[in-house]
Amino acid sequence: MITNQHKFSFIKKVFAVLSDINSVMRNEFKTIFRDRGVVIIFVLASLVYPILYCGIYKNETLTEVPIAVVDDSHSNRSGEFLRKIDATPDVKIAAKYLNMDEAKKAYYDKKVHGIVYIPNDFNEKLNSREQATVAVYCDMSSFLYYRAMIQSTNFVTLDMGKEIQVERLNVRGIVGESAENVAEPVPFESNILFNPGAGFASFLMPAILILIIHQTLFFGIGMLVGTNREDNRFHDFVNSKLSHDGIYRVITGKSLSYFLLYVVFSFYILEVTPHLFNLPHIGAPIDLIKFILPFLFATIFFSMTVSVFFPERETGMIVFLFFSLILLFLSGISWPQSNMPVFWKTLSWIFPSTHGIQGYIKINSMGANITEVKYEYVSLWIQTGLYFITTTLAYRWQIYRSLKKVKVEN
Repeated sequence: MITNQHKFSFIKKVFAVLSDINSVMRNEFKTIFRDRGVVIIFVLASLVYPILYCGIYKNETLTEVPIAVVDDSHSNRSGEFLRKIDATPDVKIAAKYLNMDEAKKAYYDKKVHGIVYIPNDFNEKLNSREQATVAVYCDMSSFLYYRAMIQSTNFVTLDMGKEIQVERLNVRGIVGESAENVAEPVPFESNILFNPGAGFASFLMPAILILIIHQTLFFGIGMLVGTNREDNRFHDFVNSKLSHDGIYRVITGKSLSYFLLYVVFSFYILEVTPHLFNLPHIGAPIDLIKFILPFLFATIFFSMTVSVFFPERETGMIVFLFFSLILLFLSGISWPQSNMPVFWKTLSWIFPSTHGIQGYIKINSMGANITEVKYEYVSLWIQTGLYFITTTLAYRWQIYRSLKKVKVEN
């Protein structure tokens, strides 16, 4: 039977635990805001990076890409073909040259980003009902140049091919809708899902926003650990006098301080920024909140685990710079994970950013609900549990090392 004394003792213990956690939280907040470097990473970077990246890609798509043309046909057909290309929003004819040597020079001088060459037999082959060719040379230094060039020329080629087919049918007595149906028995209709404008920012920025949260948390926590090491004569960051329960209180207090900060920053990065720059944002807020919670905790405990092995404050910067681009590629946003080698796909599961990016894009850009991102959602909770355990083990290891140093010192 539980007596009132036992109840009082239990309540007193709970309040003592909460008081310790609160004390750790307050001390961690003080440490954060006293450290200018950490303030720059946690606060300034979280506020500025989303605006900076979204501002760079604000125009979404490339338009009026300058190209050169060489028309050796000099026919009405070739002229019509070039006028239609120039009328597309993707490219503009910046210059016309008499031969390919002049056009190549302009290309290598970066005056144009592509060349359209129409051979001298273009009109003759069309009149004799043969297949005519048009050569397109694309600047592959950027896929956006390539896409603009290919998209415009393919559109004009298909459209003009249909017109020529209808003219030939009219000569044979097939006119009107019948000619249209014969020339195009299966009409082509393009419906771009989830990114109707085919914008680069709409495709890339959701992944970048999640990566900003992941990397600023990782770097900021690493800097805090490095600072604590530098301020300790044994270069440790955990008090060796902590008891068994004390470790959990320290980990809980520290993690909650980071979590409370990044709840605010996450709202700004994932809710305010997409509205400011008109990025895709069709997910239900409640689903987004449910998903971000495990992502933040998984990232915090992952960062706390890895930061144990940072001997100096600057180590986090090196790791931060090295992994930022790698994490973007591993996320599967630039190259599908289904086509990744097993090693790299397995490696990507270590980082919370991988599941965070995939889940956020599905919710935010594709309108999925929390049950439809069950794999990513559960994976993040599993990572939260695993990295909490690794953080506890890492802190225990640090205390063990500290005790050994104290014994040697004495």
